[in-house]
Amino acid sequence: MEKNLETMRHSCSHLLAAAVMELWPKTKLGIGPAIEKGFYYDFDPSTNSGQVFQITEANLPKIEAKMAEIKKESLPFIREEVSPGQAEKQFKDQPYKLELIADLAKEGTEKVCTYRLGDFLDLCLGPHVDNTSEIGSFKLLSIAGAYWKGSEKNKMLTRIYGTCSASEKELTDYLNLQEEIKKRDHRKLGVEQKLWVFSPLVGAGLPLFTQRGALVRQLIIEFVEKLQSKQGIAQVWTPQIAKAELFKISGHYAKYQGNMFKVFSNYSDEEFFLKPMNCPQHTQIYASEPRSYRDLPIRMSDFAMLYRDEKPGELIGLARTRGFSQDDCHVFCREDQVIAEMNLALDMTKEIMEAYGFKYRYRLSVKDPEHPEKYVGDPKTWEKAEALAKQVLEQREIDYYIGIGEAAFYGPKLDLIVTDSLGREWQLSTLQIDFFMPERFDLTYVDKNGQFVRPVMLHRAIVGSPERLMMVLLEHYAGALPVWLSPVQVKVIPISEKSRDYAEKTRQELFDQKIRVELDERDERMQAKIRDAEREKVPYMLIVGPKEAESKNVSVRVRGERDLGSMKFEEFLAKIKEDIAKKRQV
Repeated sequence: MEKNLETMRHSCSHLLAAAVMELWPKTKLGIGPAIEKGFYYDFDPSTNSGQVFQITEANLPKIEAKMAEIKKESLPFIREEVSPGQAEKQFKDQPYKLELIADLAKEGTEKVCTYRLGDFLDLCLGPHVDNTSEIGSFKLLSIAGAYWKGSEKNKMLTRIYGTCSASEKELTDYLNLQEEIKKRDHRKLGVEQKLWVFSPLVGAGLPLFTQRGALVRQLIIEFVEKLQSKQGIAQVWTPQIAKAELFKISGHYAKYQGNMFKVFSNYSDEEFFLKPMNCPQHTQIYASEPRSYRDLPIRMSDFAMLYRDEKPGELIGLARTRGFSQDDCHVFCREDQVIAEMNLALDMTKEIMEAYGFKYRYRLSVKDPEHPEKYVGDPKTWEKAEALAKQVLEQREIDYYIGIGEAAFYGPKLDLIVTDSLGREWQLSTLQIDFFMPERFDLTYVDKNGQFVRPVMLHRAIVGSPERLMMVLLEHYAGALPVWLSPVQVKVIPISEKSRDYAEKTRQELFDQKIRVELDERDERMQAKIRDAEREKVPYMLIVGPKEAESKNVSVRVRGERDLGSMKFEEFLAKIKEDIAKKRQV
């Protein structure tokens, strides 16, 4: 975020709080920072007498109008520094501010920084614009609940979200983009296309894929498997639980336990966990027999389910779940093979991203030097691993940027960041260099001199989670998946009951040619059937009536209300087969 825009949005959050306090003077204030796309402020609508009123979506226009009034006054933002004791007096009726002041006092802070805006005073380090007239165009967007200090043990406050842009045009463009994002929301599209469901009896963050959704998921997986097999990468299968000891050795127990599900046994006191990743178990396959330098590289692919304990408020459709799979591959190789193996992975990544039509760039994710406690291993080995990652990028002349603090706890990563059709970025692929896990598990091979040597372990995922990729693809294509990925590729729609036999014959011929086809036999008007097929984003609709039955033709309609007219069945069959083979988007 640009610094001046961030400052403007921060100032707008204070403008919001000032407006709320004018409208409801007894409101208790939380905090109000600028965020990537705008700002928010948290409020507790409790009054001093214990009574509670509500701030609702219906109040937003009223609050906006009050903000506009205050903005027109061109009030200055006045910075003041006071002692913690003076601050306590100033905020004596604001319990959340008093708590923050107490926290600052415990840290030994001698001066507390505040900003005054007319009669409104807030705790704040700043910076702010000089006065309210410098705040650009703004819009309040929504209301949500938020726990004080982000802890579920604390009270739920009312959070008002807003956005602010430098000009009215920029604000309008942003709001139009948000409307388009809403239309493409994969949660909405998933329901319309009947791809998955969530059940409160199964649990939050645990999607249940229908026949259609499971098919899309499997097609994503099969595409990766096909390319992997060309590179000589074979699949393994590993169980979904493991003893705690495995994760203690790998380092996940110490660094990642907060995100792991614990499993209890009725017959053993041993500690088990659902696995959050496959790599520790793959080390045990490698360790199961002696290895020679001639055996390397050894490549293992695994699509097993993984489980991570995410906070309920952070679960979003398929974007973040508690159960998912991953196109994991782990390569155990000699150090002199690292560059070649990384190039193989990058070659596969390029082919897959081009098939999906993504633009992308790479991030070299390195450790945060300010927080060495987050990582395992010695600095020299980290330097060597980061140098290898940089070397392969530069040899391939790949543009990249540095992501400080984005490394895994055991090594640096090459993360592929894709840009979707709305300009949003998503991390999908990752390629990680790991010198430490082989050491922690005492993995070795015998080199050509008869000496025991540690292998290097590469962690690679091309699409990441197939489930999450399905989410990205649905939003990227606005639900209109390419023909090869569409769970239903053709919907046959008879004009009337008289055409039903020819419609069934057409369906059967397509089915025999391995085209995914459905016949809409419902007792509905033809236009209603077409409308439903459009909503389900079926690529092709074949409308058949007496005329088509007589000529052995089909009337072809493409989703998006495009009419290709009448054509011979064989001509349509050749067309859709070519669309599938070339992974086209129609």
